[in-house]
Amino acid sequence: MNIKNLEFSKIIIIILLTALTIIFSIFVFNTMSLGKWAKYQNTCIEKESLKSTIPWAVRKCNGRSKVYQVK
Repeated sequence: MNIKNLEFSKIIIIILLTALTIIFSIFVFNTMSLGKWAKYQNTCIEKESLKSTIPWAVRKCNGRSKVYQVK
């Protein structure tokens, strides 16, 4: 086995692992706002469902409660 080939393959593996780490950190960073929104939705639905039904609480938390109001 050639030592140069072994070192070259290690360098390639290190570069690929670094690229994967960067890609996954970008993915995590981009989905953090989605997690905050989901947490807010859960809290809002829990609080609103104490006063009304769960479907109504979901509509209200999504900002569409006026559209579905029964007159």
